[in-house]
Amino acid sequence: MKMMQSDEFLVTRAQGGDAEAFGTLVARHYDLVFRLGFRMLGNKSEAQDLAQDVCAGLAGKLAGFRGDAKFTTWLYRITINAAKDRLRKRTTRQKAQEGWGEVEAMSREATAQYKAQLQWLHQAMATLSDDLRETVALVLGEDQTHAQAAAALGVSEGTISWRMSEVKKNLRAVAQAEERTP
Repeated sequence: MKMMQSDEFLVTRAQGGDAEAFGTLVARHYDLVFRLGFRMLGNKSEAQDLAQDVCAGLAGKLAGFRGDAKFTTWLYRITINAAKDRLRKRTTRQKAQEGWGEVEAMSREATAQYKAQLQWLHQAMATLSDDLRETVALVLGEDQTHAQAAAALGVSEGTISWRMSEVKKNLRAVAQAEERTP
């Protein structure tokens, strides 16, 4: 039985040209990249494209991995940056369109109640800044600690705590505003 090799070992091997080690890294972390992309983009198809693009470009970026942080922390940063690029492009292409875009396609597959909840969440998340949205994606979506999210985003743990507090305030304000609207 083959012992599971660490990410750091696989990175070192992949940086040296070991295609099998690179393939193992990609297979091991593809779902992580997809999940984070989905949480940031709000669209399954775009998240799949993002995951494929990140994984395809990983070979070239791997030379830049210095090992100062865990491989997954580094990979979170690459994925978040790629998702931000896609969000910027989407905004440029579709300035007139509000929200997360393709909620309708996802909603057709869900129950009416689930549809309403999901739509509300996407609209509420769209009101958050990029910094708050990426923090939520890591802390709540990826179940990271504040310390892990801080490392992935390159900010202090206190900043993550503050951001999560701001997210709660913003979402509470959105919910209260809706309650006041007939």
